[in-house]
Amino acid sequence: MVIPDFFVCPISLDLFRDPVTLCTGQTYERSSIEKWLATGNMICPVTMQKLHDPLLVPNHTLRNLIDQWLQKGHYLGTNELSIIAPGFSLVSIRQKFESREASLENKLDLLSEIEKSSQEHPDKIYGLIQSGLVSLLLELVFGKGEGNLKFVEKTLVCALKLLPFSDARSLNILEEESKFARLVHLFDHGNLVIKKSLCHLLVEAISSSLYTKDFCIAVGNELPLLREMVNLVFHENNYASEAGIKSISALCCYESNKENVVRVGVIQRLVTYISRPKKHEKLMVSEAMAIIEDLLRLESAKVELMNDPNGVKALVKMVFRISDNENCESAVNSLMILCYDSFRARDDSISAGVLTQLLLLLQSQCNERTKTKATMLLKLLTSYM
Repeated sequence: MVIPDFFVCPISLDLFRDPVTLCTGQTYERSSIEKWLATGNMICPVTMQKLHDPLLVPNHTLRNLIDQWLQKGHYLGTNELSIIAPGFSLVSIRQKFESREASLENKLDLLSEIEKSSQEHPDKIYGLIQSGLVSLLLELVFGKGEGNLKFVEKTLVCALKLLPFSDARSLNILEEESKFARLVHLFDHGNLVIKKSLCHLLVEAISSSLYTKDFCIAVGNELPLLREMVNLVFHENNYASEAGIKSISALCCYESNKENVVRVGVIQRLVTYISRPKKHEKLMVSEAMAIIEDLLRLESAKVELMNDPNGVKALVKMVFRISDNENCESAVNSLMILCYDSFRARDDSISAGVLTQLLLLLQSQCNERTKTKATMLLKLLTSYM
């Protein structure tokens, strides 16, 4: 009898009857993990991570899957247990990665095999993910394992592909001091693919971490890391720009990070990004505009934008564009913030042709809220004249 390996407890090697999940995202049979914890072990048996919370959460989804599987006529006896592809288990994968005899090419081939299996045998790879495969990959990247950047790049890409099917708590590894230091190091010394992958990983971690605020603030206080992130926005590679914008947007959820983001030059980078001639996705332009609007509530951001020769011009051009008027409201809001208490901003806006842009916007099919704000800005500027 062949049983999906994610139906089997990694401790007892028996079919789950009452599966429970630890804070590390690993699932065990309740009786088995309770015995483990009762002996004073406060680490996860699979990932070897310290347990900051011994709470056992019932895994109802897995239990329902097993019930459905059994109802289809499958029967299991203890002596009949057989796991899919026993040579391709989490234990064997860990041994191959940690083996001193395995060459770099062997390890890269193994990563390719994992990626291939995730496409051709999703049932098998799902079992490995449930057993802690993503946690293992992240440990290889941020632990004291292989330091070769080619290996790090391949492992990160592989982990990101599997992450949507994994428990988000596997990302809590990044909150450990040594792992966080490794993250900062990779941002400083990694190649473009590594930095882009780290940005996506941070977005996932910030949005799902059990300790989001502390972790997000810790990232925001690392100015060298922020600089690398902001520089990605300026990169000619669209995917790199997208990764940088998404990670900055996630960090700006906390007020304490905004000043540091402005300090490392994000305003100039975003202005350059929205000024590109259609070399980017509209969705990212919207997100970039939203970040600018949000940051302009800081005096330091206003100063940075006004000091950029193209700052006001870029916003004025976004007020009304025939091919894309989705971001006009954000542009109008940003100009309103700038012009409200700055005569120079009003002069620069008028010189850049904002009056014509606003009149065109008012004649367009934009929503009433945008038209109301455009009217307010128009009145402010004409009263000044």
